[in-house]
Amino acid sequence: MSITDLQSGKGAGNENFPVASKLIAPRHRPPVMAFYHFVRAADDVADHPTAPAGEKLALLDSMRASLTGESDAVREGVALRVILAERGLSPVHALDLLEAFRRDCTKLRYHDWDELMDYCRYSAMPVGRFVLDVHGEPQDLWPANDALCAALQIINHLQDCAKDWRELGRVYIPTPLLEQAGVAVDALGET
Repeated sequence: MSITDLQSGKGAGNENFPVASKLIAPRHRPPVMAFYHFVRAADDVADHPTAPAGEKLALLDSMRASLTGESDAVREGVALRVILAERGLSPVHALDLLEAFRRDCTKLRYHDWDELMDYCRYSAMPVGRFVLDVHGEPQDLWPANDALCAALQIINHLQDCAKDWRELGRVYIPTPLLEQAGVAVDALGET
């Protein structure tokens, strides 16, 4: 199984947000698009409904190796690695996202808000941090970025909760919140 085999067919025009919109200066669009293509490929791997977790994890490891220069096996990883090097940017945000995607392969429930926020630390916050870094913004903007990105991630989880439950058996809504609302996990598939 390859990364190509697991592609969803989703592209920049199918996202809930504009990718490298005209609001981003043209000189910043190439790294944003390289980051997007890498992350989209990794997300497709993690969210593939039938691929076994072990195979997904192996593919994500291959992506990591291509990003860090240990391999040239994954074109999206190589492309991002090259543009990061050209721009003097760190791969840390892409590596953080890979951690979130690894969790997506094996973790199906979040037991409390802190656990969900820790997931968002890897799944959402790095996206905004990367965009800030591309634009040369200071890290003191990260707290505001992190709050916004976590909020958008949770909204996305709520939007996709029925699909995530039906297709992946994954529920991001913390279990106690469901219990407090008197909602069984199975009810998520009814929406």
